[in-house]
Amino acid sequence: MVSDSTVVSRDPIPVLLVHGWNSHPGVWKKLIVHLDAAGIPYRRFDHTRLRGSPLPQTAASLDAYLREIRESGWTGPVDIVCHSLGTCIARYLLEVMDGAGRTHAVRQLIGLGPPNTGSALAELFNDPHYGAEIINRLTGVFVPKGFNPATDQLVQDVRPGSPVMHSLRTAGLRTDILYRIIVTTNPGDEPGFFPLFEGKTWEIGDDGKYRPTLEGDGVVAHRESVLPGISLDVLSASDRGDQLPAPDQYCHINLPRNPVVIARIMQYLTGPPAINLAGERDRFLGKSRGQYH
Repeated sequence: MVSDSTVVSRDPIPVLLVHGWNSHPGVWKKLIVHLDAAGIPYRRFDHTRLRGSPLPQTAASLDAYLREIRESGWTGPVDIVCHSLGTCIARYLLEVMDGAGRTHAVRQLIGLGPPNTGSALAELFNDPHYGAEIINRLTGVFVPKGFNPATDQLVQDVRPGSPVMHSLRTAGLRTDILYRIIVTTNPGDEPGFFPLFEGKTWEIGDDGKYRPTLEGDGVVAHRESVLPGISLDVLSASDRGDQLPAPDQYCHINLPRNPVVIARIMQYLTGPPAINLAGERDRFLGKSRGQYH
């Protein structure tokens, strides 16, 4: 039994859960316990059957799923919680496919470790010098056995220079949605944070070269999660007490299961109505809105 002192309004906002690449809806099991305790309705979008398909196709499937659950009784705005590449899928639907018409009413989009600007790891998978080594190291933990990045269109679509990433950059954020980005970091340089990379995360620097950083979750670096005008909510693996998770629970793979991350998600889902930041974000973006890098 889970003790949850969260107080929810009499009309809780429904939640749609979107898992990431090479993952499944079961990653939300621990969060769902808290949603149930708080009386928050939820549905899980399962795109495992589309594994390897283009990101726009997966976003179209999410569109159809969201329309179906609205027809089944969900009315008004929803909150969407996504893990990893699932955030890019949701953003493609909301910003590229639905950006002009805004037929989908969404209050918050909460992304856990999202590669919003593209993934250095996806680029590394395709690198002729480093790809095979990286894939071999991650096989069975983050990468499926027999993985071939050339035939996985979802991986190709999340490379920084892909047409899909270009579409997301140029579409711009929706001013009617409050974006939340939760990431983790390893400031103590603890190897156990993500042992396969000695506690670090690969990123692509401004010079175009690969480099390891402690500002990431082992798979996605902070610079890949940023969106214009949106602050990163950084949870540190070093801020731990006796009752808090071990460092490895802060790595990318475990974000949906980490109790500290779950507590932050629940804070966002059940807290008082957020201040509308649309005007502030528009002023931040100015005339360059949608042209971020």
